[in-house]
Amino acid sequence: MSSKSFSNLSQKIFKGRFSALFSILVLYISLSFLIRAGFLIVSIHDVDISILSILRAFITGFLFDFTIGSLFLLLYATYLFVLPKRFIGSVFDKVFSYSYFTLIFIIIYFSLLAEIPFWDEFGARFNFIAVDYLIYTYEVVENINQSYPLPLIVGVLILLIVLTFVVFKKLKVFRNTFTDKKPFTSRVKYYLPLAMVTILLAVILKNKQAEFSNNLIVNELGKNGAFSFVTAFKSNELDYQTFYPKVSDQEAYKTLKQNLLQNNQTYTSAQYDDISRLTKGENEQNPNIILIAIESFSADFLTAFGNKNNITPNYDKMANESIFFTNLYSTGTRTVRGMEALTLCVPPTPGNSIVRRPNNQNLFSISTILQSKKYHPYFIYGGDGYFDNMNNFFGGQGFDIVDRDRGNPLSDEIKTKRYAIEDKEVNFENAWGICDEDLYKQSIKYADKSSKENKPFFQFVMTTSNHKPYTFPKGKIDLPQGDRDAAVKYTDYALGQFIATAKTKPWFKNTVFLIVADHCASSAGKWEINIAKHHIPAIIYNLNHTPEKIDRLTSQIDLMPTLFGYLNWNYTTSLYGKDINQTKPGEERAFLGNYRTLGLLKNNVFTQIDDRKRVKQFNVTGADQSLSEVKSKNDNLVTETIAYYQTASERFKNEKMKQK
Repeated sequence: MSSKSFSNLSQKIFKGRFSALFSILVLYISLSFLIRAGFLIVSIHDVDISILSILRAFITGFLFDFTIGSLFLLLYATYLFVLPKRFIGSVFDKVFSYSYFTLIFIIIYFSLLAEIPFWDEFGARFNFIAVDYLIYTYEVVENINQSYPLPLIVGVLILLIVLTFVVFKKLKVFRNTFTDKKPFTSRVKYYLPLAMVTILLAVILKNKQAEFSNNLIVNELGKNGAFSFVTAFKSNELDYQTFYPKVSDQEAYKTLKQNLLQNNQTYTSAQYDDISRLTKGENEQNPNIILIAIESFSADFLTAFGNKNNITPNYDKMANESIFFTNLYSTGTRTVRGMEALTLCVPPTPGNSIVRRPNNQNLFSISTILQSKKYHPYFIYGGDGYFDNMNNFFGGQGFDIVDRDRGNPLSDEIKTKRYAIEDKEVNFENAWGICDEDLYKQSIKYADKSSKENKPFFQFVMTTSNHKPYTFPKGKIDLPQGDRDAAVKYTDYALGQFIATAKTKPWFKNTVFLIVADHCASSAGKWEINIAKHHIPAIIYNLNHTPEKIDRLTSQIDLMPTLFGYLNWNYTTSLYGKDINQTKPGEERAFLGNYRTLGLLKNNVFTQIDDRKRVKQFNVTGADQSLSEVKSKNDNLVTETIAYYQTASERFKNEKMKQK
């Protein structure tokens, strides 16, 4: 096409009935390009610099941008096409058009602006997390209100919309839209190609087509936030059998059973898919157990791992007096994954955490074992446990629930008790829940209650203070609110206060504390799964045992079985977690996942599988645990990785995880 022909075509497009539509489309594509370029600049340190890869990401991104922009405008394009010629420029035409423009500008600017903080926190386009947030409007709206200057954001949004209208008016975009009275036959030349290309691209394009690189940032640059959101909304569950690499069920279970068996265990059945093992111990101890899951508590916050800011003095001190796990990895990047790992002791199956799935009651869990030992289990949470389906999950495993109870009822299938944290018991509260000090007072309260009833108790205590907006009671620490380090220091301060109070109680001497992170503070980075961003601390405090450091590779799912081992318990288990002290040398492993991509870390090799049935292996090296892909795979590790995830997914799907 000559430059003159192109100029004539441009004039026809941008100076006719469809001028506003195509101008908005160009605006959206241009803004999306700027957002993509901005993400590249701020994440440049995590990008593998390859001109061809970045160019491909931008070309792929353009296709996604064009598709979403056209889908935004397809209804209006249809309106322009079918509206009779005599109504063009009428009051009705202008009211409808300006109303549609306003709505589209709100969607465009809000979606693009919202991507910025999401990228800052997660290093990715909108995904299933954004979809989940739509469900829990109270927490999300309050968090936005407390974390960001909401009036300023709304003002900027309105200003952008007004400026766009002003610029379009100066460019005579609207005048052309309302004065060009093309007949129906002329309009079809614009409408049909746009509609056909838009529908074709919408059908053909898949988010996976942007995932051509081992570099997460490059892949995410090639996506569009709105397109990614729709994709996540449609695929919030992933069936392992459909999307992931498989072996036969017999081979999977054979491999699994070989890897699960500890030195002090025997299988209770010869059935190929029965993983129940009898665990032997002598001289059982039955102390009370308080498991504290600390929100977003990365290992690198601790002095022991090189932090120089002295923000965790209490945890640092306790670590030196405890069983201290120094080579421990979380299974995921969200709280529900940590809960799943600590209670079900299962690898992170693809899709949503089991905590959030339907039909997750009466599963074999640590509660099954604890209740067989006559423990009274509590789940204590400072927000409303309706969030992320936590109450239904814990209640379904037999936990009594202590939470803020904002009026969201439990499922009728839940038979355990629920105790509301009353307003008079709250000194400070933000979007996510009451401050850690107030939460620990609830732990003390129910520990006192169980102690008076002479019942051994187990508490799962979930903190929230180390979460955006990072606010907490004033006058507690020497750092300002609203900062991650400050929230960590307050979290540590509250923990110290809790332990000091617990020491004054008669039940303290007979109580063991397992204090662990639910996940790291951030998982964003260079690779799809960033191993270093799963490194978390854990301690077993106040155990009748000489303090020690466990430097062996440990998975989050191994913590409770390891504690049971220290207590010398006899019990039957169907958990995937293992007692690290009964695990053979060289058999240590850790599971890491991020909703779609799953992996097994073992002997400095990371085996990764994903929902495109791809299998990759990487050597893990250096302090940052960088990955370098290997061409010749270790087939045994591939089979082991598949076996763990395939059987875990199959067992939940077919209700084999249910208590017998």
